[in-house]
Amino acid sequence: MIDDLELESLYSIANSLKSYYIQDEIYDPWKNSPFGWIKSRPSRQEGKIGEQLVAEWCKQKNFTVSKSGDSEADLIINGYRIEVKFSTLWETGIYKFQQLRDQRYEYAFFLGVSPFAAHSWFVSKEILKLYVIGHKPQHAGKTGSDTFWLDFPVNKPPNWLVPYGGSLSQVYVVLQREIGKK
Repeated sequence: MIDDLELESLYSIANSLKSYYIQDEIYDPWKNSPFGWIKSRPSRQEGKIGEQLVAEWCKQKNFTVSKSGDSEADLIINGYRIEVKFSTLWETGIYKFQQLRDQRYEYAFFLGVSPFAAHSWFVSKEILKLYVIGHKPQHAGKTGSDTFWLDFPVNKPPNWLVPYGGSLSQVYVVLQREIGKK
């Protein structure tokens, strides 16, 4: 409640003038998204949030989940070492999963979120070595030879990735098949 009637009057005038100056308000697809708040976080935090999303989702699916305890993998899920890679949808319509390395993990869990959708894939490191690690360097020169990335349009993952998920329901089936019991 505004106690100052003159200030309230000025607010009203400003609001009526707004349409003359801002006719094409910038469209923000993340505005009402349940994932929109993640976009406001620094990239280092985004990765941690992605890891937490994967861990909690897997726990809800009755997988046993813990931290790996070292920097060579993010999580231990049902006794397997898992690297989690997270991406929000880029303005260009792609997911870009970065900092893929040949470290001590058995699988990578890729989680991509769009404003109102999520996509995921669960891939063995052996498959990643066939298509990504050693093939798609993230940085140029010698210093970048140990980091790789995977990027693709949100609705057109590479053919080799398709059998390893897509939707959360599809990745759940892959998880059950690959690491359901140990």
